[in-house]
Amino acid sequence: MSVARQLYQLQEVDLEIESAERALARVISQIGESAEVAKVRQQLEQEQKRLEELKHQQHSAEWEIDDVVTKLTAAEETLFSGRVKNPKELTNLQREVDVLKTQRDHLEEKALEVIERVEQSEASLSEVSKRLETLTAEWQSQQKQLSEEKERLKSVLAALGSKRQLLAGEIEPQAVEFYQGLKKDKGTAVARVEQGICRGCRISLPTTELQQARGGNLVQCSSCGRILFLA
Repeated sequence: MSVARQLYQLQEVDLEIESAERALARVISQIGESAEVAKVRQQLEQEQKRLEELKHQQHSAEWEIDDVVTKLTAAEETLFSGRVKNPKELTNLQREVDVLKTQRDHLEEKALEVIERVEQSEASLSEVSKRLETLTAEWQSQQKQLSEEKERLKSVLAALGSKRQLLAGEIEPQAVEFYQGLKKDKGTAVARVEQGICRGCRISLPTTELQQARGGNLVQCSSCGRILFLA
């Protein structure tokens, strides 16, 4: 087997390794916390906090109503008990009852508004919670697949590494070193020759270079400097 063919095979393995490494890097970049899950989790926390505040407002309103109703009950009991005979005191009591009734009605209206907002918040919280649950399940499934793909790619790379080591071991060290230098400089070190054309630079090759390449010699393209390989 010619050295050019051996180096071409080595290059093919190197390309597979580079492709697998890029795929592995993409997989690794996707492993971890999901930005969307984190965003929805934050929304859930905000909605929970909002609901707690609204329930606190609801309880405060209920306590205020209870306090006013207690005072109103006592005032009405005194007003209608017959114990108070003084007209001025009766008028003052009636005014107090009217004020307390107005306060009660206002507080009850306020409480109803808060209750409505609590119900809206609970519905929103339930919706966000379900969305988070769905996204989390999808994310966990994706992470499992990514972890499996990561291990598969690591196995592929390990096998390719062993294959490369075996191939490189069968080639003259000087040729491998030369190949590595060209690869570093040009990206592609070995170019196929098809119909007398170097596929590295797409330039027609001189007859002498083609003949030397056919003879199994290590020949470089006079245009791009890549090693020529005739299949």
